[in-house]
Parts: sequence; C-alpha cells; structure tokens
Amino acid sequence: MADVTLPSLGESVTEGIITQWFKKVGDTVARDEPLFEVSTDKVDSEMPSPAAGVLTEILAEEGDTVQTGSRVAVIDENAVGAPVSSAPTTSSETTDALPSPPPAHTAPATLAVEEVAVNGVVVSPVVRRILADGGVEPSTLRGSGPGGSITRRDAERAVANGPTDEIVVALSNGRRRMGQHMTSSFQSTPHGFVAIEIDGAIFDELETLGRSTRDGVAITDEMVVSLAAVRALGEFEFLNATFAGDELVVHRTVNLGFMRVVADDGMLVPVVHAAAGLTLRALARRVSELGERVLSHRLTTDDLMGGTFTIMGPASEHTLWSEPIIIQPEVAVLSIGAVRQVPVVVNVNGTTSIAVGRRLVLALTFDHRVCEPFAATGYLERVGELLAGLDLESEH
Repeated sequence: MADVTLPSLGESVTEGIITQWFKKVGDTVARDEPLFEVSTDKVDSEMPSPAAGVLTEILAEEGDTVQTGSRVAVIDENAVGAPVSSAPTTSSETTDALPSPPPAHTAPATLAVEEVAVNGVVVSPVVRRILADGGVEPSTLRGSGPGGSITRRDAERAVANGPTDEIVVALSNGRRRMGQHMTSSFQSTPHGFVAIEIDGAIFDELETLGRSTRDGVAITDEMVVSLAAVRALGEFEFLNATFAGDELVVHRTVNLGFMRVVADDGMLVPVVHAAAGLTLRALARRVSELGERVLSHRLTTDDLMGGTFTIMGPASEHTLWSEPIIIQPEVAVLSIGAVRQVPVVVNVNGTTSIAVGRRLVLALTFDHRVCEPFAATGYLERVGELLAGLDLESEH
C-alpha cells in the first residue's frame, strides 16, 4: 500500500483545500497522473499520484481543509483492477458478486467518469475547463505529462500564449524585392533622421475652401504638404539629388516619388515627373492618376523610374511620424505625420491663452554624406514656412 499525502506547497503554506478529485475509489491510477486538485491562498495545483495501482481509499473529501503531510488517500500498488469486497463470502457468492465483463464499447477502466480522452490522451476536468474558457481545442496541444497527458500547466500556457501552430508564409516577389532594396540601402548609406512639429493652421483654410479642386479631384493633406516640400527643394538643392557611384548628381528637375502600399505585395514608389512649378490643382491630378494606376495594376516602367526625392504620407490618422529608409540612389525621404487637433499656446496682444490648434510632424531621413541634422532641420522649417504661406484659393 502507498499513502498519498499532501506535499509541501511552498514556503509559509501549511494547509490546503481539496477542491477536486480526478479519480474515485476503484479507479486505476498511473504514477505521476493528476490525482486531485488542491487550493491554497497562493495557488491552485494539481497533485500527481506518487505510485501506480488502484485507488482504494479517499481520506479527505472535496472541500476538506488538510494540513501538509497529512494522508489524503491510499493506493494499492499490487492491485490490477477494481478491488472486491473484503467481507467473507462463499465461492458461489463471490462468483455472483464479481462484476460482469464490460461490453466492448465500454470506456477503459483507466478513465474516471469525469474524464475525457482526446486523441487517446486523458484530459482532466480542470484542464478541460481552462482550455474551454480560453477557447483552445485540446486536440491541438501536445501534453508534457505522462504518456503525453495535458497538464494544468500545459493548459495555462496554451491559453496565455494563444494558438501555437506555426504558419509558413512565402514572401511575394514584391516583398522580397522591397526587402532586398531596403537592406542594401540601410547597409550602404549612413542614415540620419530629424523631426520637427509645425503649425497646421493652413488645413483649417482647406476645410473652409473644400477638399477638392475646381476639377473635382480630391485634395489630401499629403498633397498640400508635398507642394510646399517641392518648393523648398529650390533652396535646398542638395536634397534633390542622387548618387552615381561616388559622385553626387544634383538635379534641377524635381521628380517626386510617393510611397504607396500594394496590397499583400509591399510598396511601390510611383513618380510625378517635373513636379516643380505645379499648382496644387495640377499636383493633385497627377498624384490621383498615379494612385488609380497603382490600384488597377496599370503602372508603367516610366511611372516608377527617375525619382529624385521621395515623400511618405501618414499611415493613419494617428501617425505622428515614420522613419522610412532612403530609396536608392536618392539621398532623402520626407515623412509627413497626420494633422492633429491639439491644445496650443497663443499670445494675443501680450495675453497668453490655450486654444485648439492644428499641428503635424515633418521628419526627414537623410544621407549623412550629403546632409547633417542642422541642414535637415532647416529644410523642414522652410517647408513649414512655405506651407503656412500657401494661397490655397488661387492654387485650388
């Protein structure tokens, strides 16, 4: 006979409450198989069986408080099935008292009434409850317990981590090419980055005038900022440049690239050629046409070639700024944050107050061989000044 005792449950823990028995008297028990559950003021734990055999006695019922070290059950290590009554009987009585063999479809004797086998592995009620509450299917788990059984720790880990199945996804050609280009750019170019916040009051005027041109083309915040960005490049020509080997080629024509997401295939950068000198109305039309060709997969090679400066618009209305990688062989990328309504400090005739204003963040990723943070900041500030001075009514 093997006594089952309540083991030590941790420092300062002297007792526990038996909350559930996973076996009943007469059940066959495997060594280390979960036998009962105990609850303390610190943790709930499954207690494994210290021996293999048949559970002959349960000395502590569910709900009983038991001191650590106390006997809670007895296991007959020599028994191979449900024990018979110890009361003396005649041979005929004994024969009559013996249970008849179970039919072929009866569950194996090693399973308690409350337990269920999943793929041949026993799942205890507490484990089933944890998995059910967490929405995890037992058949998806590989248990770490004896014979592959799913332990409580297995269940808790599965619920905490969520699905553990791995999904292998092949990269599309577009994403693979984008990754190769970005890796090459980052490894070959000393990237720098600077960001500033600018006044976005011009967008209040845009709301008043309307967000479409006289031709009916939608005007986005990105288009308005891009107009100022192109005009500022006239004063910061070294940013409108490309590398040819070790030589820097400064371009007098601004070919403006716009980063565009292609569904499930990375990004493309269509180019508005000869963007300098365009009005907002003309720029909006050109950008809209390129956007439609991106969506309909009708971009030509010419649409993607010859860029000299790139712009990345906000990914969402919550985007503060992005830090894009330079599109080789260019030397800079302008990132535009979302236009936000924020509390701002205003000074009117010497009186300071708080008002609702519009702000956005402009950021520049630049090639350190061409530029340094001071010049990059100067360019961004100039973009902000030109943005604030736009005559939207005439540009419309």
